[in-house]
Amino acid sequence: MGTHTRYFILRKDDLNSFIVKLSRSHKVVAPVSKGYGNYAFTEVTSANDIALKHIPTILPPKKYFLPQRETMLSFGTGHIESAEAPLEHENTVIFGVHTCDLNGIQCLNIVFSERPRDYNYLRRKDNITVIGLECTEYCDEHASCNLMNSNFPNGGYDLFFTDMGEDFMVHVNTQAGDDLVDGTNLFKPATQARMEELYAIRDAKRARFRDEVNVDRKKLPAIFDKSENSPVWKAIGDKCLGCGNCTNVCPTCYCFDIADTLNLDLKSGRRVRTWDSCEVETFAKVAGGENFRSGQTERLRHRHYRKFRFSLGKYYRFFCTGCGRCTRACMAGIRLKETLSALVKEAA
Repeated sequence: MGTHTRYFILRKDDLNSFIVKLSRSHKVVAPVSKGYGNYAFTEVTSANDIALKHIPTILPPKKYFLPQRETMLSFGTGHIESAEAPLEHENTVIFGVHTCDLNGIQCLNIVFSERPRDYNYLRRKDNITVIGLECTEYCDEHASCNLMNSNFPNGGYDLFFTDMGEDFMVHVNTQAGDDLVDGTNLFKPATQARMEELYAIRDAKRARFRDEVNVDRKKLPAIFDKSENSPVWKAIGDKCLGCGNCTNVCPTCYCFDIADTLNLDLKSGRRVRTWDSCEVETFAKVAGGENFRSGQTERLRHRHYRKFRFSLGKYYRFFCTGCGRCTRACMAGIRLKETLSALVKEAA
């Protein structure tokens, strides 16, 4: 029987030993249940706290690559020599990343690698090891990952785990992943018979995962080109509260604000970067009080175009991963799949 050097088997009974060993040299974070059907990436030191079956976490793993609040510069008011640019990071392993979130990380990597490069992001990324975990069933009714082509592994990880019943199939994708496998001595090479099992699991998954909106995703850009003045935007814009929840939980939203703040001594201060949202009223406000997206309808339409049209023209990929977080977090009950279905129906 042949073996596959890049595919390995890890017994489920050995998962705890694997996590414990990793936690001795890295900060390990994984999905943990927070009650009421909610999950969050949280630091763990054993596998006992990890939720292997989970819907997408409240916040995506983006928060480890691009922190919600980050000090970019510490400075004194006296001399320029007193300025320091700290980089807050740890050697981190993120375990249990679904394929939709792997897709989101890939989108962020593209954005922050573009000139002028964001070296804070890139240096932090170099200290993060990503371990993916495959969904073989739908997370819930809000997911549209098949429509967005993000329900199967397509890179963006160091190791990738697939549940095979009594054990995991593990794909090694990078040198960092190879080092983890070699360093723990818990993995065995996958045989051809086990590879055939993996293929069967993937075939069964393809049969279960269907386009969640009745449209070919290749037609979405043309549909959005026609929909600028669609009444759909007015209908959902009237419902939108402008709270920014959808952008805060989105794995591909990357807008931020930067502010300089003086300390109480008035002699030192910090330059801080924080997440921002195109859904809030102040986002598009400029000097003189002008706001070039003053209405909630315009702001909501803009966010959808950033996911399904603008990104395709600039980065040649959709920036929606189909994770469903925006729908779950929306206090106004706006449903992404319903919005897309309405636009598709209108364009027919």
